[in-house]
Amino acid sequence: MLETLKPQRVFKHFEDICSIPHGSGNTDAISSYCIDFAKGLGLRCERDGSNNVLIRKPASKGYEEHPTVVLQGHLDMVCEKTADCDIDFKKDGLKLRLDGDMLSADKTTLGADDGIAVAMIMAVLEDDTLYHPPIEALFTTDEETGMYGAEDFDVKKLKGSTFINLDSGEEGVLTVGCAGGAKVNINIPVTYVQNTLPCKKIAISGLLGGHSGIDINKGRQNADMLLGTLLAGMPVDFKLVSISGGFKDNVIPNASECVVACAGDIGKYVDEFAAANTMHTDSGLKITVTDAASDRRLDRASTERVVRFISSVRSGVTAMSDKINGLVQSSQNLGILATESDHIKAVLSVRSSVAADKQKLLDRLSKAAENVGAEISTRGHYPAWEYREKSRLREIMVSVYKEMYGKEPSVEMVHAGLECGLFCGKIPDFDAVSTGPDMWDIHTVGERLSVPSVERTYNYLLAVLKNL
Repeated sequence: MLETLKPQRVFKHFEDICSIPHGSGNTDAISSYCIDFAKGLGLRCERDGSNNVLIRKPASKGYEEHPTVVLQGHLDMVCEKTADCDIDFKKDGLKLRLDGDMLSADKTTLGADDGIAVAMIMAVLEDDTLYHPPIEALFTTDEETGMYGAEDFDVKKLKGSTFINLDSGEEGVLTVGCAGGAKVNINIPVTYVQNTLPCKKIAISGLLGGHSGIDINKGRQNADMLLGTLLAGMPVDFKLVSISGGFKDNVIPNASECVVACAGDIGKYVDEFAAANTMHTDSGLKITVTDAASDRRLDRASTERVVRFISSVRSGVTAMSDKINGLVQSSQNLGILATESDHIKAVLSVRSSVAADKQKLLDRLSKAAENVGAEISTRGHYPAWEYREKSRLREIMVSVYKEMYGKEPSVEMVHAGLECGLFCGKIPDFDAVSTGPDMWDIHTVGERLSVPSVERTYNYLLAVLKNL
């Protein structure tokens, strides 16, 4: 359905990518697709044990002595869908929708983050009419769950130290630094007892959600935190049966639910709570109470531990930068709540552009876990990507943009984790810039990609390559 869109090469590859299941942790097929693509062009390629793919394309005529450039994007996507969507992300492709100049997917995330980057790089690799230095195309995996592919990749395989990442989501913005972060897993031990009380299911829905980095300062409510606040203020005695909300630590949860065992009426309280917490940023908030049933529940102490923990953690911006106006310095997102056999699982994403602040947030979570007797572990640590005072690549990209559009691009740091930070931390004198086309509401079912912006961004990339 995208055959009429320009650039045709880019959208052909993007449509192919969307037809292949490629959620985080499910990258075998998409990685094989990239390898087959490279072999079909006669290009050198290799795949490692994490499904990262490296493809090498020789320089165009006259560019043989120019420094090698690395073009990079990640293969995996965040898989979110509406409650009534029947797509199985493990085996089904996406159903694309084109509305004017806007591309989306029916009832699911689109995966433009970061499928469009991969598609643009593939278009560069297959077009022999372009002017460019030697190219190393690097497609990494499991970026969305902790940048594990980039972490595992052996950077000694790279010849280039000039690095263009195409994972940004705003045209005309050159990202030159990012926050560091980590994923925190907390398991709160619980004890189940027999239940004889009536049960109610409380469900929160209709929130916007969003990316836990770039959307964290937009005032969007976190469904897990909202549910915790609701439970903490319950006017009747209750015991938890189960609690759940969110699927990814790096996504602001837009829905959550719990089942409680209680004898009292909670309908009026819930209605009043919903009215009091409906904000302009989340005007679609809906909280329902329906009958439920369970022959077991958490005991009082377990219920208190869970509610106390959720109430004690912060979710949202924790500090703004005092050096860069409007930049979030540190944040924390409670992305997942889940009921397991013997514990309640909470998973949080911690981000900061200041290493000391990141550690403070981790220490506070450790204390909060200790206070409820919970087990805590951290993984997926990634470093902050610090601003580089002298950058040949940044100078070229700014100059080319000014020449093409008659204005300067915005040079920014971003409160999100980018793989550039990992690579810059591993390779001395790594010169990196991230850019990309306009897209909105990534990691949500409302994700949209601007078709005209893709064309402009691709043409800009080609011009940059010509000038490297």
